[in-house]
Amino acid sequence: MTKERADAARNREKVLAAAAELFAAKDPRAVTMDSIARAAGVGRGTLYRRYPDVASIATALLDEHEKALQHELLQGPPPLGPGAPPHERLAAFYTAMTGLLDQHVHLALGAETGARRYATGAYGFWRAHVLALAREADVADPDALADTLLAPLAPDVFAYQRERGVSPARLAAALTELARVLVR
Repeated sequence: MTKERADAARNREKVLAAAAELFAAKDPRAVTMDSIARAAGVGRGTLYRRYPDVASIATALLDEHEKALQHELLQGPPPLGPGAPPHERLAAFYTAMTGLLDQHVHLALGAETGARRYATGAYGFWRAHVLALAREADVADPDALADTLLAPLAPDVFAYQRERGVSPARLAAALTELARVLVR
């Protein structure tokens, strides 16, 4: 692995800090590469050398939070981690994802909208987790059901529900009920 140059590391930190502020301050779908470069005080070439587009910057910011949740799913205590029945694990996953989206929906909207959502490594991980739980619960056609079970966690759906006044607690409770009903 090549060690990152000190100036490149400083520029990366400036870019990520500036982007985080921009994503939090306005609709993340309106953030542009030019606005990030200006806010970070770096040239467009410097920005494009590391990040091909705004979504890749949002993904880099969201990545650390998603990795922490992935670790909990694999090695954390039940019910989020291994050792609980599938419906309890799915309910715990929904609750954890609701919390993650509540804190970082602005990043998820910048990184995971439209077809891009399904191409992220995180979505692949979430899908594999839900698929494994559905198979463990012996549901009919778990492969077809996995994406349906993840659909309520789409960033744009979450943002829409929040705009309508649905609290994260209400959403987590509704998704917990969904887990109980679908994955008995």
